[in-house]
Amino acid sequence: MLFPTTLVGSYPQPEWLIDRAKLAGRFPPRVRARELWRVPEPWLAEAQDDATRLAIRTQEQAGLDVITDGEVRRESYSNRFATALDGVDIEHSGTALDRSGHPNPVPRIVGPVRRKHPVQVEDVRFLRAHTDRPIKMTVPGPFTMSQQAQNDYYASEAAAALDYALAVNAEIRDLFAAGADVVQVDEPYMQVHPADARSYGIAALQRVLDGIAGTTVVHICFGYGTMVKGKPTQYDFLSELAATSVQQVSVETAQSGLDCSVLAALGGKTVLLGVLDLSTSDVEWPEGVAY
Repeated sequence: MLFPTTLVGSYPQPEWLIDRAKLAGRFPPRVRARELWRVPEPWLAEAQDDATRLAIRTQEQAGLDVITDGEVRRESYSNRFATALDGVDIEHSGTALDRSGHPNPVPRIVGPVRRKHPVQVEDVRFLRAHTDRPIKMTVPGPFTMSQQAQNDYYASEAAAALDYALAVNAEIRDLFAAGADVVQVDEPYMQVHPADARSYGIAALQRVLDGIAGTTVVHICFGYGTMVKGKPTQYDFLSELAATSVQQVSVETAQSGLDCSVLAALGGKTVLLGVLDLSTSDVEWPEGVAY
């Protein structure tokens, strides 16, 4: 297996499960957005299980090597975990700027951020029961979650990020114990706020990784393909990840036309190269992916 393949993030949820037009017509939710689901609550979990099975089968049929659950049960990549923590008020939301500079409702930090219970362990068990291939689960990173929240408790954003990191670390330990082969930490906001990422984001990420024995990957990107246009050809924050103990780094390359020579600065990290342009529905040819 020269180049193992896997999904970077979410697989499109079916139209019968979620209102895709409503989802596309708003900014990605940071608080809960239950109004997006088409299936009423008593049957929603069962419907999400069915959609997850479809996502798993589709990945297997496409020949992917490391299978995910497609993040089908989430309204965004970060809000399901971020709104399940103690110390966060989701009923009286705050406001923060998204990466395009628009204000967005976000969780409001009102006390010490703590993980109350495992959030995605049952997702891993479900995934493990439905494929015999290696499996990966993704979690939002502490720096990104701290940027997607209104801090009304901590003396500094750094202190908030470090407590978020402890919650993510505990979750990752349980995900590996439940059968995950790989866990990915999503940290797209490191690219948005590189100075803060250097100041305390790297320390928070390393706190996530401390004591973790399984294969970990951190994902960094330029934002949603359909929402962020004119992407730069180089990262403002990337080489700094070489200083952490993460084994793999996942980067967006296709839509931005990334100059891949910068990847040499990651040293001995395994690089997961994003080879699909998500700003278009055109299907890439193998020759284009290889190029």
